[in-house]
Order: sequence, then C-alpha cells, then structure tokens
Amino acid sequence: MTIPTVDLRTWRTEPNATTAVDEALRTAGFLLVTGHGVAEELRAEIRAQARAFFRLPPTTKQRYAVRVGARGWLGPGAEANSYAEGTPSPPDLKESLSFAADEPTGDPAVDAEWFAPNTWPAETPGLRTPVETYLSLMRALSDQLLALLAAALGEPEDFFTRHTGHPTWGFNINWYPGRDTVGTPEPGQFRIGPHTDFGTVTVLDRQAGRGGLQVFTDADGWQDAPWDPAAFTINIGDLMARWTGGRWRSGRHRVLPPPAEAPAEELMSLVYFYECDPGTDVRGIDSHTYLRAQLDAIASD
Repeated sequence: MTIPTVDLRTWRTEPNATTAVDEALRTAGFLLVTGHGVAEELRAEIRAQARAFFRLPPTTKQRYAVRVGARGWLGPGAEANSYAEGTPSPPDLKESLSFAADEPTGDPAVDAEWFAPNTWPAETPGLRTPVETYLSLMRALSDQLLALLAAALGEPEDFFTRHTGHPTWGFNINWYPGRDTVGTPEPGQFRIGPHTDFGTVTVLDRQAGRGGLQVFTDADGWQDAPWDPAAFTINIGDLMARWTGGRWRSGRHRVLPPPAEAPAEELMSLVYFYECDPGTDVRGIDSHTYLRAQLDAIASD
C-alpha cells in the first residue's frame, strides 16, 4: 500500500505530484499533506479544551446530546459507522463533539437543515475561539486540496471549487477512551467501524496509537495508516469517488478498538468533512439528499 506525502507549497512544481495523487486515490483513497500552515499549538489547544468537556460527568454532557448529523455531543453508543456499509456491529467506542456549517444562505428550508447555529458548551468557554479559527483554516485548506485533486484528474483547478461557494461541512472532535473507561470491547466492536466517508475530502489530524487508524486496499487488506506528526491525513469520500466516475475510490478505513496491552490509551482526532454547495448535482444524484441518507444510516439507535 502506497500513500504518498504531498507538500501543498510545492506540488505545482513537482513533476510527479499529481501522478502520485491519482495513483493513491485509485487504490487507497488516502494521502498525507504537509505545508498546510496550521499550527500544532492550535490543535493542542482544541484538544485540551475538548478533553475538559469529555471529562465532565455524563449528566452534564447529556444536556448537549444530539443525534448524528446535528450539532452537539454524540455520546457512547450514538454511532455505528459500519451500518453505512450494511454491516451490523456493536456501537463505536467513542464520543464526539460535533459542529457543522452555520452561515445561512437565506433559503429557510436549506438553512434549517444544513446551516443551523452551532452549540458551544458553557462549561468549556475556551473551546469556541480555537475551534472557529481552525474551521476557517480547514475551509481554505479543503479548497486547496480540491484544486490539487482537479489537477490530478487533468481538469482546471476550479473544477470542484466552482461548487464550493457556500458549502456544507462537518467537524467532529472524536475522543477514543481507553479500556479503563469503556471496558472490554465486544466481538467486532471498534473505536470506529469499517466505513467510507460521505463527502468530497476529509482532513484528519490524528494521534498515533496502538488502537489507531487502519486503511483497506484490495491488494493488501487492512494495514496501519502511515503517520507523520507534521502531516494531515486526507481521504476522499463517496461524493468525490462518484464525481470521478469511479476512477477514484472512497478511502475505506476503521479505527481499532482500545488495545488490551495499553488499557489507558486514549486518543483524540480532529476530523473535518468537506462537502459542496447544497443542490450540487454529482453525476445524476443530489449531493445533499445522499449525504442526509448516509448520516441517518450510521445512527445506532
């Protein structure tokens, strides 16, 4: 399995960069990118603030509980991502703080479904500023990635971004507690079960761990994902795969259960899901009808 690293500052002058991207997205659906310009200190601050929230009593967190696709806290058992593949499994062993696009379009129906206000927990007032800073950077970075992907297809750089003037997006801060918190996993239970993402690109800031990310390819099966502390992990989702007519594949992945040999291991990932403008036609399907159906599918209750 080959997952290349692309420097976003220099890819236009690197003769083989777009070829490597095309090959990786045809097999694994994953890349690593450096040169993204997002400070490690910002990501550390978000984790520190989010950890303070996740450590609150369950009765306090319950005030912010929502269903999948809404803005708030997704508690233990809220998701089973393998359901999107039609595979029954126990619920995922994680908790999430979930945020999404919140700048209204002016269309009441669209805004009610896709651009509602975010919820900011009162118990962690220091969370909002770093998260909003990060989200602004993610929006710009995602458009940079779409320009790279367009070039890898041999298309003009605005091939995708002409459809991201007012896009939807989602952002999850995923907390993966250790066995000392969640107990022994059930058979077939993961921190996140096997699945593909639903949108165009996903930008993942992850931590290394024994119970970490794995990527699936037909050639090699499940393999540990490469990790570079200076890089973001990028994967494409179902909409992007469809947009390319199946040339590229959605990156199938999972997050391993908390390891028995490190029962106190906890990890936290910052996961930004980028999509496109509501109503975008992606080779004959309405992008957001599809997205809503997939979000509904992974709710475990």
